[in-house]
Amino acid sequence: MSRWKIDLSILWFGSFLVMSGMTMIIPFLPLYLQDLGIEGEHNVAMWAGAIFAANFVTSFLFQPLWAKLADRFGFKVMLLRSGIGMAIITILMGLSQNAWQLLLLRLLNGTISGFNPVAIALISSSAPKERMGFAMGVLQSGTIAGTILGPAIGGVLAEFIGFRPIFFLTGGCLLIASLLVLILVRDQFDRKSAAAKPQMSIIKGFSELRAIPQLQSLFAVTFVIQFANLSTMPLMPLYIQQMHSDSTHIALYAGLIGSVTGFSNMIASPILGWLADRIGAQSILKFSLFGAAIICIPQAFVTTIWQLLIVRFLLGTCMAGLNPTVNALIRKYTPDGMVNRAYGFNSSFLSLGNIAGPTIGGLTSGLVGIPGVFLLSAAFMFANGFWVRAKLPKS
Repeated sequence: MSRWKIDLSILWFGSFLVMSGMTMIIPFLPLYLQDLGIEGEHNVAMWAGAIFAANFVTSFLFQPLWAKLADRFGFKVMLLRSGIGMAIITILMGLSQNAWQLLLLRLLNGTISGFNPVAIALISSSAPKERMGFAMGVLQSGTIAGTILGPAIGGVLAEFIGFRPIFFLTGGCLLIASLLVLILVRDQFDRKSAAAKPQMSIIKGFSELRAIPQLQSLFAVTFVIQFANLSTMPLMPLYIQQMHSDSTHIALYAGLIGSVTGFSNMIASPILGWLADRIGAQSILKFSLFGAAIICIPQAFVTTIWQLLIVRFLLGTCMAGLNPTVNALIRKYTPDGMVNRAYGFNSSFLSLGNIAGPTIGGLTSGLVGIPGVFLLSAAFMFANGFWVRAKLPKS
């Protein structure tokens, strides 16, 4: 087996463990906030949005720095830094006594996060360009596989062991992922050669990448994808609570909703990545954007949990073609030697979308209700699709 395929397999499993650990808390975050003393549906929604977004505020600021350091010290060091640091902070989240402590820990977590972007950069540097769509699709499927089991496990465990122990399990999953990287991943990084190269500032690096029109468009696409996708995620348990007359098992249902989207995403990601290598990543990106926009609309009008499950399954199929194709196109248009920087800046735009989405979604839900936030997401997806048609050349 080629070295890049071995690393891809290891990082697939590592990404799976990271995401399954991180997404365990999603189904019960609003409920955890209620246990911490936050009252009122709107207040809980606003706090959930702010805490969910806090991780990405500091991530947006620090991702370019970690990308620059990866150019200097290599990928493996950055993977270990991120995995071990997030493990410790996540364990501390389980000891939070109020919402402010949880918010501060999420801010700190974003400062040292970045496992998945570094994994993407490592694979993009080692995989052949003609197999880039497949490699990104496979790596994405590992990330999404974690989201399948993560919310489901979190929802089930919340029923039996409560909320706080799940944070400790999450930290354990992150430590296991870091241990796998330490033992198995081989980063063929030449530190002497990297140290001899002139060091480019973060601002100068961004200026050079920004001069490439295609990268400008792809960074913008990443932002809007995350904005539209994340604007509703922290609100999902509350949306289910509105539809389900029985107040019990809300965390379990929220976990199933998150898992069904991840399940379809995991299945479709390698297939759409394979198709992207053959018919062009741009075509898959356009199809996925318009498909996701259309499927977002029925979410605002469902009346039962089963209807929501079906629509979220279809949404996951379309969402599977977004991030892998964007990552493949970034590698295509980025000059050699600047791949780390490009993915670092793309991760910052991803974090910016993660900041804006939950925050604005939480605020907007108080004005137009949660169904209105789904329609807002659909509008942004449509706008993003037309942006791609106008700015990116045909395959």
